[in-house]
Amino acid sequence: MNYNEALEYIHGTYKFGRVLGLDNITKLLSLLDNPQDDLNIIHVAGTNGKGSTCSFINSMLISGGYKVGLYTSPYLESFTERIRINSENIEEEELARVTNIVKTKVDDMVESGFNHPTEFEIVTAIAFYYYKEQNVDFVVLEVGMGGRFDATNVIKKPLINVITPISIDHTDYLGDTLEKIAYEKGGIIKDNCEVIMYPQSKEAESVIKNIVNEKNCTLTIANIQDKEITKMDVLGQVFNCKVKDDVYDNLEIQLIGKHQVNNAIVAINVIKILNDKYDFEISDQSIYEGIKNTKWAGRIEVLGKNPLFIIDGAHNEDGVKSLCNTIDAYMGDRDITLVLGMLKDKDVRTVCEILIPRCKNVITTKPNNPRAMKSDELKAIVNSLNKECTSCDDIEKAVELATQKTNENSVIICAGSLYMIGDIRSIVKKGDF
Repeated sequence: MNYNEALEYIHGTYKFGRVLGLDNITKLLSLLDNPQDDLNIIHVAGTNGKGSTCSFINSMLISGGYKVGLYTSPYLESFTERIRINSENIEEEELARVTNIVKTKVDDMVESGFNHPTEFEIVTAIAFYYYKEQNVDFVVLEVGMGGRFDATNVIKKPLINVITPISIDHTDYLGDTLEKIAYEKGGIIKDNCEVIMYPQSKEAESVIKNIVNEKNCTLTIANIQDKEITKMDVLGQVFNCKVKDDVYDNLEIQLIGKHQVNNAIVAINVIKILNDKYDFEISDQSIYEGIKNTKWAGRIEVLGKNPLFIIDGAHNEDGVKSLCNTIDAYMGDRDITLVLGMLKDKDVRTVCEILIPRCKNVITTKPNNPRAMKSDELKAIVNSLNKECTSCDDIEKAVELATQKTNENSVIICAGSLYMIGDIRSIVKKGDF
């Protein structure tokens, strides 16, 4: 099996759907000798901020001299982004080799009468097997969807559970209230574990606290209030904060948006607990270096400056509010041209109601995903908000149209589905725009 054959096999399992449950992944990993049981795992769930928080943790651990596996989804440009060690994507040949091993066990499962694993279950098994084989010191593990029945929740005892901001999303699978969604996200919490939580709404916080109490866990709510942002621009931010009893002055991050400062504070709490409870040795210097070196593509990421060109995977209410806060803080009175593409199973109207009023020009397009909303359908929603717009299913042509509508003092923002954001990132990096 070569790399292209491996991808064809993995993506070919999309037809088995999105199934929440642990029976299949448990059986598959047992046939692989349960590699996940031998890994030091930091498990991260939430609606927004998971990827950024994971990336901050990953970078600080690497700066501390550790070998770190980072498992995230979805990918932006290359499938290999999903499985990384020390910020390096798994090599294509390695992905093919491990996929072949996992496929053999999947075939054994099916022949024995088990259901065929889903795409996410197979990729998760590949990651666990590869990380165990490579003898990593830590795995920073991002939940795919929900938590309780997500394939990553097959792990028995993480070092730390992390809960990032919880909001309404994936209602078909997780429920239609914050309480129901928080219950699913909190399903990653294991007995007698350390739990770090981003401050939540009252509804979500109450649910998480109940789970923590039931499972006899220790809860740390990150102190995101006791901070001071001393510098903010499109190149990054500088801030001071207090984590537990330690004060950190002049922390620098490259990620923009106030919410990224909060995510960084959550991540520093993780490092503090690793040091204080588990006796790892991650110095303050490693914290400063790791935070500063953290990059997270596709999240309010600046791709160009003349004109200012930003991409962001804001696809739900909280995500688009964070984007709008950044617009308000950085963009001033500059004209904004928006390229918007959404998946049809998201709360598209709410996203539009929040974001569209801040934009002068709107171009709707269609992400390359089976769940994508057609650009004309999205245009109709935009028009219903009394905003004229142009629709264009072709993503590259949509970006070209955006550049034609702007000048050096304008801003282009491409937002919505991460699947679309990845394509736009590749288009812009080619240098054609």
